[in-house]
Amino acid sequence: MSSEPKVRRRRVFYIPGYDPIPPRRYRELYRKECAAQATILDYEIKVLPAKAQARFGWNVSARLEGAEVESAFEVLVWSDIVKGSMDQGILATYAQLIRTASIYIGTGALFRLMRLRKGPVIAALYPVGFLLVQLGIALLAAWGVGRALALWQPWAAWGGLLAVPFILEWFRRLDGRFFAYYLMHDYAYSARYLGANPPELEARMAEFTAEIAQALQGECDEVLVVGHSSGAHLGVSILADLIRGGHVPADGPALSFLSLGQVVPMVSFLPRAHRLRADLAYLSARDEVTWVDVTAPGDGCAFALCDPVAVSGVAPQDKRWPLVISAAFTQTLSPERWRALRWRFFRLHFQYLCAFDRPGDYDYFRVTAGPLTLAARFRDRSPSKSRIVCATSGYTSVVR
Repeated sequence: MSSEPKVRRRRVFYIPGYDPIPPRRYRELYRKECAAQATILDYEIKVLPAKAQARFGWNVSARLEGAEVESAFEVLVWSDIVKGSMDQGILATYAQLIRTASIYIGTGALFRLMRLRKGPVIAALYPVGFLLVQLGIALLAAWGVGRALALWQPWAAWGGLLAVPFILEWFRRLDGRFFAYYLMHDYAYSARYLGANPPELEARMAEFTAEIAQALQGECDEVLVVGHSSGAHLGVSILADLIRGGHVPADGPALSFLSLGQVVPMVSFLPRAHRLRADLAYLSARDEVTWVDVTAPGDGCAFALCDPVAVSGVAPQDKRWPLVISAAFTQTLSPERWRALRWRFFRLHFQYLCAFDRPGDYDYFRVTAGPLTLAARFRDRSPSKSRIVCATSGYTSVVR
């Protein structure tokens, strides 16, 4: 380790997934979890106020692995776009259900996705099933109310239908527990343009590209882009645009990409995901970037250990990336911790950003605040033997 070039200053750009929650959540999550990990591994790490980020961020001062490192974090915020896409009424959400299910079934994408991992497909089917259950309960209640009203006046039986909107609204207000509406909006957003990015998202991604390009002109030692969940495929396209545009100086900071809990196939398997597939193929062969993809079979919301380039059917002959590795939750979490989290699917989907009580070679805080670049840290790491590389997508065109 002593022979490796040390990172003293780092810029970290975090791209969230489809999440309407304000970005301060990620700062507080980092603050809480880095303290827990520092206690387990006996290193020093502090979260400090941001200095001069364009959007929302924080600074980290760390003393670990024999070095002092300063890291400046910035969240590339698109939660306002997410909120706008979720601003749907009950009827509009059920219309989304029909349209989205028709797209994934009609294009064959659903059945091809099932060949990879059943967990994320079940997660995709869950909102469809549960929203239909809610509608069934509302109609059954309406029938019962109608029968009761009919005992009073036969013509009043139709009044039972008035119960339907009230019951559906009750379920919608409880979606913080069920996540049915949230997930339905998530999958509908990806499917709306059959895998193409909506115009407002393309515009925001261009802004993100410009911000990262500016950071590469600075005096830091590494620019690290972290994409979580849906943020992973946004990161692929942003970095592909960055390199195509000639914004990566040969003598500048190391450029690194860490994708976590990715759901790339949910988009790349759709017929009009030409841009994403082209970006996957392009980025996978570039030497300007180091790309490490971390997932875990215990995360039922991610396409665990599925090489996103290979399974999308666009792997070029000179493919280099990503290095696909497992966070191995059943090994890096103690049996007690694993039992506590095993059925908390959404919490597990964020475990990549959290502390491990039996950490392995993947540690989010050493990656983002330690003295090694991503390339140096995983230079001798072999890809997971159980990774999935079989081309499975029915759509492989990269021509728009």
